[in-house]
Amino acid sequence: MKKVIAVLLVLITVAAWYASIFGIGGIKPIKDQLKLGLDLKGGVYVVMEAQTDATGEELHQLMVQTQQVIERRVNAMGLSEPVVTIEGEDRIRVELPGAENAEEAIGAIGKTAQLEFVMADGSVVLDGSQVKDSGLEVDQQNGGYAVTLKFTSEGSTAFKNATEKIVTGGVPTTTTEEYGTVQGNIIMIILDGEIISAPMVSTVIPNGEAIITSGTGGFSEDEATTLSVLIRGGALPVGLKEVQTSIVGPTLGLGAFNNSIIAGAIGIGMILIFMLSMYRIMGLAADIALMLYVILVLWVIVGLNAVLTLPGIAGIILSVGMAVDANVIIFARIKEETLAGKSIRVATDQGFRRAMTTVVDSNLTTIIAAIVLYQFGTGPVRGFAATLMIGILASMFTALVVTHAYMSVVIESKTLGTRKWFGIKEGGSNV
Repeated sequence: MKKVIAVLLVLITVAAWYASIFGIGGIKPIKDQLKLGLDLKGGVYVVMEAQTDATGEELHQLMVQTQQVIERRVNAMGLSEPVVTIEGEDRIRVELPGAENAEEAIGAIGKTAQLEFVMADGSVVLDGSQVKDSGLEVDQQNGGYAVTLKFTSEGSTAFKNATEKIVTGGVPTTTTEEYGTVQGNIIMIILDGEIISAPMVSTVIPNGEAIITSGTGGFSEDEATTLSVLIRGGALPVGLKEVQTSIVGPTLGLGAFNNSIIAGAIGIGMILIFMLSMYRIMGLAADIALMLYVILVLWVIVGLNAVLTLPGIAGIILSVGMAVDANVIIFARIKEETLAGKSIRVATDQGFRRAMTTVVDSNLTTIIAAIVLYQFGTGPVRGFAATLMIGILASMFTALVVTHAYMSVVIESKTLGTRKWFGIKEGGSNV
């Protein structure tokens, strides 16, 4: 079983590298799937501060709603991989890779969301300023969830008049170029020119409280939450003040990225050669684990939808060094056990077991530091911390599991499980 696992890991590593470089089937090469940050791709970033007196949980909710609205707006701009994050308590950081006009980008994302309730004939019933709140509740009739609406006194009157007109057949079915055919009993909820919901009116709403359902099956919790947040976001006019803006040139970014790739490839190549020359068969096992480690980290970054930046690349390279360091600690311990007169089999087992505490402790302290950097850092600092954490976890897996699996196979071999192949002369000294 150990031999089967070792062979499978080699095949998986080779297949993963082939798919990552050339693509296979529906899988694109990894270079086409990695999201590049501003320092690599170029673009615009802006930090804006919310102009509000809200504090505590109220401020947090307000910032989450603002983030949702801005995300919709930057996605509509057609830019690749926009990043919208809450920075501190009352700031929003927006990164727009590929954007060239800073003023246009800031103008597009900084304006207050425009929310309108519109009848089929194009008449505006009310706007976002007349929506007091929106939430979700269990849909007792259809199952799932429903979205609740509460209007201001002015909004309640407007909504009552509109629903009366619709219920009495006063609004005809209308066809427009912008929205197509809209039935007369529909009220469209439009955010920034896009229909986010089109509920059907079945009765007059006189009290300023309405419920939006999706019919059979109801909304899922995620669907209801998203719609509710968008409606609240449009109803919450929060002023945003620009406090920092920067434009990153794409030529500089592309050159930095290419140089980083070359430097990383040279560094990893030198590490592979060093491990092989110093530790022989143990070094070969470490090299296989290291190749699996590199490709594992890259695909985890792709899977998490993370944005790769220059500090992020630095975090990956640093974690590569720590992955090798873990193997060096283990191999040094195996040599010590062997030089103490123990057999290769016993030395390998005890070397892994006794080195494990040191490896785990050293990596754990680095993970704690990375967590602190991620929690309190911003922008590039968080990118460095995120890739460092991913790299450390992957390095512990490859060093303590993958390398151990190969070494368990090697010590069973009469040819390879000897002192010579472990870098030790028969007399007891290092080769």
